[in-house]
Amino acid sequence: MNRRDFLQLAAAGAAGATMPWAAQAQSNNWPTTVIRLIVPFPPGGGTDTVSRLVAEKLTLSKKWQLIVDNRPGAAGNIGLDQTAKSKPDGYTLAMAQTSNMAINPALYPKMLFDPLKDLEPIVQVCAQPVILVVRKESPFKTLADFIAAAKKEPGKYTMAQAGMGTVGHLAGEMLTREAGIDVMQVPYKGAGPGMNDLMGGQVDTYFGSAASVMSQLEAGAVRGLATTSAKRLVALPDLPTVAEQGYKDFEATTWLGLVGPDELPDDIVKQVNAAVVEIMSSKEVQKRLEADGNEPNAGTPEAFATLIRNEHDKWGKLIREANIKIS
Repeated sequence: MNRRDFLQLAAAGAAGATMPWAAQAQSNNWPTTVIRLIVPFPPGGGTDTVSRLVAEKLTLSKKWQLIVDNRPGAAGNIGLDQTAKSKPDGYTLAMAQTSNMAINPALYPKMLFDPLKDLEPIVQVCAQPVILVVRKESPFKTLADFIAAAKKEPGKYTMAQAGMGTVGHLAGEMLTREAGIDVMQVPYKGAGPGMNDLMGGQVDTYFGSAASVMSQLEAGAVRGLATTSAKRLVALPDLPTVAEQGYKDFEATTWLGLVGPDELPDDIVKQVNAAVVEIMSSKEVQKRLEADGNEPNAGTPEAFATLIRNEHDKWGKLIREANIKIS
């Protein structure tokens, strides 16, 4: 080997040896600039509201600069695809949720990203159940009343939901399968139209997000039959869960959590996780979330990763067995 080749080889080796150190040094100084928090849904919705609360509290408590960047489209797929393809330096994070991480992979024939491989789980933030409601004039006072009537007259009753592939839709499918009843699912383009038709008597029941039905429940315009959370909601302590009413382990929630691109440095993951866990321990934050029907639930990155895998398998299995397809 001549001297020139030797020097080139030595230089390459030195560069390779210092690159991990340089990357570590960079992440140790993180953050030095603005952090973009991608919200894969439009402004004003539940995911956007929670994201802005998290961004606000992180800015106040850690003095980090966060901007919320709404990137809606394809049921949340567009925003998460942008996150997955961003540089793993901690300056692009996203608020992921049940639909784009666990439901869409089985619902859409082609995904631009793999939620289990291309995104790094950081921390779950909260979860929100769906609630089965009927109009106030309905003869159904309990979940058992509705199921008994549906068994007596298969195919007679209808169940509205805010759209195909939503947690409300899948919760309805899961309930009808477990209860052994035949109920017609009626998809709407959003929560508002479904709730309007329920109160107008065009449909018999509605499986809607807690946020979309809370005001009507509090006003007495509708009656709640069950919530799909594992335990009763703080905001609705008198409303029993589906599991309490004979369907053990029944749970269906829209959970939210922060993710970043794959290969996000471990120390950044730990910093963000610890910061979110800290702000979620605040009584003020908990009350703000619970008022909208959310259940605060911040844990470790490993716990969030396990939740994502389990929900990915659970909803994928249901979608395939029920042959649910996006038309």
